Amino acid sequence: MSIAVLDYGMGNLRSVEKALEHVGAEAVVTNDHELIREAGGIVLPGVGAFPKAMGRIRALGLDEVVGERRKAGVPLLGICLGMQLLFDSSDELGGAEGLGLIAGPVERLGSNGLKLPQIGWNAVGWRSQSALNAGLPDPVAFYHVHSFAPCPARTEDVLGTAEYG
Repeated sequence: MSIAVLDYGMGNLRSVEKALEHVGAEAVVTNDHELIREAGGIVLPGVGAFPKAMGRIRALGLDEVVGERRKAGVPLLGICLGMQLLFDSSDELGGAEGLGLIAGPVERLGSNGLKLPQIGWNAVGWRSQSALNAGLPDPVAFYHVHSFAPCPARTEDVLGTAEYG
């Protein structure tokens, strides 16, 4: 069973592919709808601006295939910008609609006067348990590089949180 790493022309594709291979997964970097449909899981990576990324995703028809596979119960992981794209919308660069798989917007990070983008280590505390955080301490440090943050509408969609400032 392979994991499809979605290639929409933006993102850290090779890094994600190597990480998956490191843990023994068969990764395929693709935007081919049939390969995505055959995959046992999907990773949506991303680096860049939300509106441009969504434009590329829609132009390739990946929004439809991702929605279809999600409805079929195929596991989906969004990394970095990819996680933000799962939300309803973002206010970045004038705003754009997202994939709408998680209710809520992505908004500019409240920085309390601190520098943006936030770059550095922050402790993430867990709000719930998941296979994604199994075996990790609570809290645990993660490296952050971002200017925007998701604001889920449902508290049950929050796995962990971090404070900046």
